[in-house]
Amino acid sequence: MALILNIDTSTEKAGVCLSEKGRMLLMAENHDQKDHSSWLHPAVRQLLEDSGHRLQDLQAVAVTAGPGSYTGLRVGMAAAKGFCYALGIPFITENTLTVMAFAASEQLPNIDLLCPMLDARRMEVFTAIYKNDLSIVLPATAMIIDENSFSSYLLDHKMSFFGAGSDKCKQVISARNAAFVDLIFNVGYLGILSFYRYLQHEFTGVAYSEPAYTKEFYTHTKK
Repeated sequence: MALILNIDTSTEKAGVCLSEKGRMLLMAENHDQKDHSSWLHPAVRQLLEDSGHRLQDLQAVAVTAGPGSYTGLRVGMAAAKGFCYALGIPFITENTLTVMAFAASEQLPNIDLLCPMLDARRMEVFTAIYKNDLSIVLPATAMIIDENSFSSYLLDHKMSFFGAGSDKCKQVISARNAAFVDLIFNVGYLGILSFYRYLQHEFTGVAYSEPAYTKEFYTHTKK
């Protein structure tokens, strides 16, 4: 049956969905980033009740492992690990940018390069570059954007930029081959990718897995 619980709390919009063989059954979303931690478990419980399933029916749990919000990543990772440990089922992780790129590949089939962007404050973004088949051109990285960013790629390739971090880049990236697009992105796309990983037995160890922060987390001590 391959009933998988999919969790994404890496961005401003959190989402959970139940998927069966990659097909989304039910989904719930939360748009208040500060409320992700208190929203998540009640949302999962309601999702299971509405679908007629029990927690014990799950065969795997998948989560976006980052990059993204530091707090959000910890919330999603901790919840997913807890479910997998308690139920003794496989744990699946997926890069947030890969899920975004997959959504783009489904909606933009004729674009050479896909560049998802998550806001990392000021002019910095979490980003990566993928071909339309999701092969990686540039691995996930934290990048400060200026007018020369991606210039070598944009010389010969049409490139689509999308995601919350792309809005602030429109004014500085003006190459003819650059397109800034709005995409539909939700946790249902994680549900498709997690099923592929489930079929291939591409699981992550619960004990030693960590969020993919991509850059160091700094805190400031109040004076």
